[in-house]
Amino acid sequence: MSLRALTLLEARVLGVLVEKAHTVPDSYPLSINALTLGSNQKTARDPVLNATDAEVQDAVDGLKGLNLTFEASGSRVTRYEHNLGRALALPSASVALLAVLMLRGPQTVSELRANAERLHRFADLSSVEGFLDELAARPAEKGGALVIKLPRAPGAREPRWAQLLCGAIDVSALPVALDSADFVAASELASLKTQQAAMQQELAGLRALVERLYDELGVARGG
Repeated sequence: MSLRALTLLEARVLGVLVEKAHTVPDSYPLSINALTLGSNQKTARDPVLNATDAEVQDAVDGLKGLNLTFEASGSRVTRYEHNLGRALALPSASVALLAVLMLRGPQTVSELRANAERLHRFADLSSVEGFLDELAARPAEKGGALVIKLPRAPGAREPRWAQLLCGAIDVSALPVALDSADFVAASELASLKTQQAAMQQELAGLRALVERLYDELGVARGG
């Protein structure tokens, strides 16, 4: 299933629905008021928002149009559930990782494992990486990648991962650690170009020398 890019608030609301389904099951599905409170939490949220009930309702309606949320039945107050796993055919582990990324922004594998603990318990870091790799390699016919591994930032020990439900990320515009495998310093690039030019000049000289030797020795040139 291919989706349009979600707005920041739509992603936040979707993440809240996934989170609260696990952390406060007795209060789930959620009313608009509960969704607003969850979206505006000051903890475990990045960035911190200050959305109104009306804005959250608009976000819910947008998610309903994408089949990512639906109204729960049997309550006097309208309540909502998420449909992320079914809509995108994702396992619960992948849904948990996407939710944490939507709620807290880009994170390292270790941070994701710790922050997703209440939503899904991963056996180890390699398990988290495995699900992230699957989400990053999601084929185009299924809607394409849902996460991306970002270049390691200056001063950081590990690279971070980000969700793509809110649209593509221009990785080339991000700061990169000097010793990152994805980074070549400008000075190093200039040095490489200088070396290449010197090698080309040396090769041209060697070719001229060989040509002169052929002429002096009267040796026929090979085909």
